[in-house]
Amino acid sequence: MIPINAILAFGLIIFALGLVGVLVRKNLVIMLMALELLLNGINIIFAGLSYKMKSPRGEIFALFVIIMAVSEAAVGFALVLSYFRQKKTYNTDELNELKG
Repeated sequence: MIPINAILAFGLIIFALGLVGVLVRKNLVIMLMALELLLNGINIIFAGLSYKMKSPRGEIFALFVIIMAVSEAAVGFALVLSYFRQKKTYNTDELNELKG
């Protein structure tokens, strides 16, 4: 059996890698993938705590987070693809042109 501290540490490491990816990167596709890492780190923590407390609540909540992540990825990649078709770049520095 894996200790709960190892599961929490692994989830926090995945979450931290995603957070660094969102804050540091300029490429929209990389930022969306880093956002998925954020959500997966949270899911690991939910599943680990659910197993430790012997309650299905964490797993159910992780399932809802997965559903939300799938919809976020679909909408996010559609927006990035639409932006790329117009501007031919994924750089976030040029996103100020979208302001109304």
